[in-house]
Amino acid sequence: MPSVIPRYFVVAESSHELQNPTSAEKLLRLGRRLSLGSGSRVLDVASGRGGPAVLLAQEFGCTIEGIELRPEFHAVAVERAAAAGLSERVTFELADARHHGLPDAAFDAVLCLGASFVYGGLAGTLDVLEPAVRPGGHVVVGEPYWRRLPLPVEYEDRSEPFTTLEGTVDIVESGGLSAVSVIASSEDDWDRYETLHWSTIERWLAENRQDPNAAGIRAQHDQAKRNYLRFQRDYLGWAMLVGWKRP
Repeated sequence: MPSVIPRYFVVAESSHELQNPTSAEKLLRLGRRLSLGSGSRVLDVASGRGGPAVLLAQEFGCTIEGIELRPEFHAVAVERAAAAGLSERVTFELADARHHGLPDAAFDAVLCLGASFVYGGLAGTLDVLEPAVRPGGHVVVGEPYWRRLPLPVEYEDRSEPFTTLEGTVDIVESGGLSAVSVIASSEDDWDRYETLHWSTIERWLAENRQDPNAAGIRAQHDQAKRNYLRFQRDYLGWAMLVGWKRP
């Protein structure tokens, strides 16, 4: 998996409020599962355009610190926090999380939603994030998983390092965490997330025909759309998994 978000996703997710196949209702459910409140300190790794951070801070009054590598996403997140009147409680640092030291036991919850590629995969992500959470706190990862195996022989992209939901929970529990919640995406969540890619990319291509990246983005878009319709909609799941750090 790449360690940074490719140009394709910067374009494709330029209209997304939530950059994962989930919903505001499920993020609020997550906040309740984490028992977030006005005294909670939360870290959001690869915070993107700031959707989850702003939503959780608005609803629960918590303090959230985000780390985001892409300037395009970071700028939007800062604007969204300011527009919501949350700039004192929701901050975003423009930085590469791979090289960003995290203080030990400093946070009540650490989130990494759909971005375990930052640390080379799920196991590496947990190794980095778990020490930053206080005992009794939570690590939350948003991670794809295969709904069933084996995959069809004609499935085009077999490079994804995913496993089943059971296997994903096993990885979460391989260290000092106990998996205490799974909040899985629905088919509607997936369709909303994926088809917004389609409309955003088509508009961008129509407006940027001379862009040197246009041909590559068109090819990636066509392949991603085909893969989603033929295979991923049936075989690929996504869930926010909550790990409790045992005291």
